[in-house]
Amino acid sequence: MDWDKLRIFHAVADAGSLTHAGDTLHLSQSAVSRQIRALEESLNTTLFHRHARGLILTEQGELLFDATSAMNRRLETAEARIRDSEEEVFGELRVTTTTGFGSLWLVPRLPKLYEKYPDLKIDLMLEERVLDLPMREADVAIRMKEPSQADLIRRRLMGVHMRLYASPDYLDAHGRPEVMEDLSDHRLICQNTTSFQVSAGARLVQELLTHQVPSTLTINNYFGVLQGALSNLGIGVLPDYVIEDFPNLERVLPEVESNEVPVFLAYPEELRQSKRIAAFRDFVTEEIIAHRRRKKAEAGE
Repeated sequence: MDWDKLRIFHAVADAGSLTHAGDTLHLSQSAVSRQIRALEESLNTTLFHRHARGLILTEQGELLFDATSAMNRRLETAEARIRDSEEEVFGELRVTTTTGFGSLWLVPRLPKLYEKYPDLKIDLMLEERVLDLPMREADVAIRMKEPSQADLIRRRLMGVHMRLYASPDYLDAHGRPEVMEDLSDHRLICQNTTSFQVSAGARLVQELLTHQVPSTLTINNYFGVLQGALSNLGIGVLPDYVIEDFPNLERVLPEVESNEVPVFLAYPEELRQSKRIAAFRDFVTEEIIAHRRRKKAEAGE
């Protein structure tokens, strides 16, 4: 099968348009169309349904696109390994983590990483869905549970607890709860227990809601919960790592917290030698060690 025709087919399937694929490949629409027709003739099948709004893959086209996508990911992996210099860290690094951890912990610390490696290009994907690392949907992940996929290198970074926090202004106006039953006088800001989140956080919220909480604000990520707490809307259920950067928030009911949530960094075995992965891994590890040292110093240990 002609590699060049497969490359053109993949671009067309990805773009859904001969014109857009031609722009990407620096070819005319007619040249792209000829290559697609030739590929269809060589396979004796139709790869696209053609209509006024663009191109849609046929069942046979879907099968071929799956194959070319897998080939493309393998080529990207090979390119990444070839480009990883022994001395320099540069190029694209695709990182995935949750919206809360990424926006509240990781992004504020990235200036230090860019200062050290100014040619690094980070594509940060913040979502609760677990991306498939072996299939190269991302290069490295920070996850709130130990990854179950095979062929991954994993490192436990730290443990997180969900706790209760509120602004001093809110607590001055509405009182400071002393026991769980006092939550019946307050608004709770949290993730909905049915939303995608760590199970320890959902269980804590379920327990809190048994205390006749009269008003709630549910938000589907911890960044929104934090903004609600900072805006004096109520008592927020938040991961403890946010407090280092928002020390003005006051902890409420200090004896109340979730079970520990383990945080893991993971990446594919095939990227073991990647200098970009190593740079990112070491940066995150150093930031967490520094965080632990600050906590010990504050505790007077």
